[in-house]
Amino acid sequence: MKNIKYIAIMTLGLVACEPELDNSVEDSGTYSSGTADFSKFVTIGNSLTAGYADGTVYLEGQKNSYPNILAEKFSFVGGGEFTQPLVNDNIGGLTLGGNQIANTRLVLSGNPLGPNYMEGTPTTDVSNILTGPFNNVGVPGAKSFHLLSTSYGDVSGVLAGTANPYFVRMASSSSASMLGDAMAQDATFFSLWIGNNDILSFATSGGVGVDQTGFYNPALYGSNDITDPTVFHGVYNDLLNGMTANGAKGVVMNIPTVTSIPYFTTVPHAPLSPANPAFGPMIPALNAQFGLLNQVFGFLGYPERAIVFSETGASAVVIEDDSLTDISTDITNTILMFDPTFNPGTAYVLGQLYGQARQANSNDLPVLTSQTVIGQPNSDAYDYLVGLGVPAADAAQLSINGITYPLTDEWVLTETEVDMVITAQTAYNNSIAMLAAANDNVILVDVNAAMNQLANGGIFYDGGMITSEFVYGGGFSLDGVHPTARGYAVISNIILDRINEEFDATIPAVNPADYPSVYFGD
Repeated sequence: MKNIKYIAIMTLGLVACEPELDNSVEDSGTYSSGTADFSKFVTIGNSLTAGYADGTVYLEGQKNSYPNILAEKFSFVGGGEFTQPLVNDNIGGLTLGGNQIANTRLVLSGNPLGPNYMEGTPTTDVSNILTGPFNNVGVPGAKSFHLLSTSYGDVSGVLAGTANPYFVRMASSSSASMLGDAMAQDATFFSLWIGNNDILSFATSGGVGVDQTGFYNPALYGSNDITDPTVFHGVYNDLLNGMTANGAKGVVMNIPTVTSIPYFTTVPHAPLSPANPAFGPMIPALNAQFGLLNQVFGFLGYPERAIVFSETGASAVVIEDDSLTDISTDITNTILMFDPTFNPGTAYVLGQLYGQARQANSNDLPVLTSQTVIGQPNSDAYDYLVGLGVPAADAAQLSINGITYPLTDEWVLTETEVDMVITAQTAYNNSIAMLAAANDNVILVDVNAAMNQLANGGIFYDGGMITSEFVYGGGFSLDGVHPTARGYAVISNIILDRINEEFDATIPAVNPADYPSVYFGD
């Protein structure tokens, strides 16, 4: 079979990289802090708080973090100095002991144009511990319970996975916790945005993890597991109690619907076009090839698993769905029952390949990175098949990702896994709303609604509009998960609107046009 390559981005139009307006949206007048005190602003959270964008932390991204944007506006109403654990460069990435441990920044480069890691060597070494304290206690990768951990800032645990290199750089000591370092600053006003990673890592891994609902020991969770909602509720309560212990007021943000971000909406479930010269001519042969298998599916009572490629419209990719009953042995035995002369080894291979296979549907979400493998030969699959005794030519035909070789779990968030993510997100957001409502000093900002608006028409601002469309929309950076600087500016306005409303403040808004969206490489 010929190689078939599907690339989501073939040609890019103009993408704004410079401010669209020179004039600030701020009007002269009297500003007021209302009933809040912004003299000591401290924020705590994960990558969204740190200003993470384009797949890493880099200097300009940190300067455009939503807390830093807020702090600039708070300065109009008595806000004080706002410090962040800045990295050394705009390349991004981290090193430890001379070895690179985090990727550099994604930029639009190459031919065809697409997201690629910026060339260069990171200059930020994790072992170079900074002197704090820092108002921005935002740590990429942090889950809710990590904010309470007293080993999360110990450099000796970075390679073992018990510590986070971003917190190591800023922790007040090797036994400090994120919450402890935030509380020690005696904030007068705070922001808390946490919980995304409690489901996000499960989702972005394609569901390669465990839903730990009902299991209450996060010390035993895997890195891609979903946090139990009861654990989340208890941790979040501790975080709010800690940040408000001195009477500080603050804002908390709920968790966006992760399945509406470009990482899950850019690659369609049916990307295989009959107009593709590398795929279209192969369709009759492919359908003939799957004919026997489809008969077997029907005989075994699973006709919905039939694999058929359309000659007139787009076809869905073939995926592995581990929620399906594994009928590998039944497939093998049924093929041999249908045709006793059929090669037993080949029948076994077909059973192994398609025992939990089906074509994707509109509820399945191929992840952004799947665009690099769909239609491509899978060398590991080829080696596996050859190892089973399959002739080289046949192994090559059976190892095309998403066509003859089912996309494995890490490339697709299946509809069952989507339901798991949404169920947990709903529970977390219910906890956030309930705990915020129970504390008179805390207001909730519905970022989830705003992010959904990005995915359903976009958000207008003075000078333009941003959407969630990958690259073109301007709202999300090139990792497909985190906002651009302009996206963070829009989020900052949403937060400022709630602060002004609930605390009777008059703090000037941000002009999102003053902030860039995606970046082109050299």
